[in-house]
Amino acid sequence: MSVPLVILAAVARNRVIGRDNDMPWRLSSDLKRFKEVTMGKPLIVGRRNHAAIGRALPGRETIVLTRDRKFREGGVHVAHDLKDALGLAEALAEEMGADEIISAGGGEIYALTIPLAQRMRLTEIDAEPEGDVLFPEYNPAEWRETFREAHPAGGRDDHAFVFRDLVRERGLKRL
Repeated sequence: MSVPLVILAAVARNRVIGRDNDMPWRLSSDLKRFKEVTMGKPLIVGRRNHAAIGRALPGRETIVLTRDRKFREGGVHVAHDLKDALGLAEALAEEMGADEIISAGGGEIYALTIPLAQRMRLTEIDAEPEGDVLFPEYNPAEWRETFREAHPAGGRDDHAFVFRDLVRERGLKRL
């Protein structure tokens, strides 16, 4: 893959990333970062995550990865396996002039894409909410931190959090 695949996720200390098709926290700063990072880029998301978002996001090309062969929705691209999703994302990235392909969850999509990702952009949330979707475990020894920015709770952010960017040092898999 010539365009880097990047994991973009907000993750609690207990690895929770979702509950009842929603995020179990309110972090306006994370939503702002999500928009900044994803604008003008192709996004790969799972069907349930796409349903939770509720629409195709403007200024981005959304690829919904689903096993449901009957799934159709205007404004998004549909892929039924990871290889097709990545091929479509690569073509869209080139067409859009994007320098990254974003894997934006949920849990199953992250599990499929972490082994293939060159970078991760994580929002690590200082909370341990209950949830029904977890971020997959990964080997931290394969990654090097390139950016860290801590933020306190307050305003429109219910919890303290850290923005962390990681680059893969070893262990990259090929599809």
